[in-house]
Parts: sequence; structure tokens; C-alpha cells
Amino acid sequence: MKQTASIFTKITLGVLLAGSITACNQNKPADKTAATTAPSVKPEIVYINQDSVSLKYEYAKDMRKRMEDKGKAAQNDVGGRKQAFQREVAEYQKVANTLSADQRQTKEQDLQRKGQDLQTYEQNASAQFQNEQAGETQKLYEKVYSFSKQYAKDNGYKMILTFQTGNTQLLYADPSLEITADFLKKLNDAYAKDKK
Repeated sequence: MKQTASIFTKITLGVLLAGSITACNQNKPADKTAATTAPSVKPEIVYINQDSVSLKYEYAKDMRKRMEDKGKAAQNDVGGRKQAFQREVAEYQKVANTLSADQRQTKEQDLQRKGQDLQTYEQNASAQFQNEQAGETQKLYEKVYSFSKQYAKDNGYKMILTFQTGNTQLLYADPSLEITADFLKKLNDAYAKDKK
């Protein structure tokens, strides 16, 4: 009886194995067809490398240069005012011993007010620079966003994602979906036309 069960088990396993092999062979041509048609389908979701756009987009370069120039000008202005104030303090310290108590008190109050004014001026200049920088960054975003919408429409993309080094929003994307080079070229071409 054990022999009959063993023979029956072997026959059953043999039939199952033959059926599995036949089923696998029937699916192989379909897999080859699917594999050959998949690459011809254009992706609907692509991505750009935001680091490359930030570094190589001519508008972004021009913006950084403008902001660096404004930052240096603001630093020079505040620095010049600080030096003038420090000279005034140094001059007062030289003659303080020759002044009467009332004159010293008046001059010290004047210097204290000027020091507070200088500090307020420096804070306002810093806030103004930060506001200008935020405004420029917003303009940059709007230019890239506006261009992205048209670029996606022209190329049949439904979504363009951004990838940035250290950004945990996108951990991995197939490199074949990256369109940074073409996107950047056309973005710079559009900026060059606008610049003229």
C-alpha cells in the first residue's frame, strides 16, 4: 500500500511539474512582447535635479550675483556707519576728562542714542535684505514653476518632481526618468529670450 501511495505521489508530482513547465513556456512569449513594448511608452512622471537647476540656471546665477552685490553694499553701509560711530566714541573718550559733568552726561546720552539708532538701522537693513532675498527666491520659484507647466504640457508629462541632495522626499528614482539636462537647456533658452 505504501508503494501504491508512493507511485501515485510520484505520478501526481510529475503531472504537476509538466503542467507548470507548460504554463511557464506559454507565458514567456507574452513576457517578451511586454518587455519590448514597455520601453517605447513615454513616462508620464519624470524628475529634475534641483541642485543642477539652482547652479546652472542663468536667472538663478544672475539673482545670486544681484543679491551678493546688495549684501556687500548693505554691509559696507552699515560698516561705514559703525566706524563713524566708533570714531565719535573715541574722540569723546580723549576729551571726556576735560568736560564738565553736565557736558559728559549730555555727550554720553547723545552717544547712547546714536548707538541705539545704529543698532536699529542695522536690524532694519538686515530685515530689508532678507525680504528682498525672499522676494527674489519667490520670483525664481515662479519662473521655474511657470516654465515647468509649459514644459510638461509640451512633452506630455503629467508630473515633474524635483530631486535634491539630502531631500528625503524622493529617496530613489530611475535615472531614465531624469530630464534635467533638457529641462535646463530649454529653461535657459527661455530666459535668454526674456533677457533680450
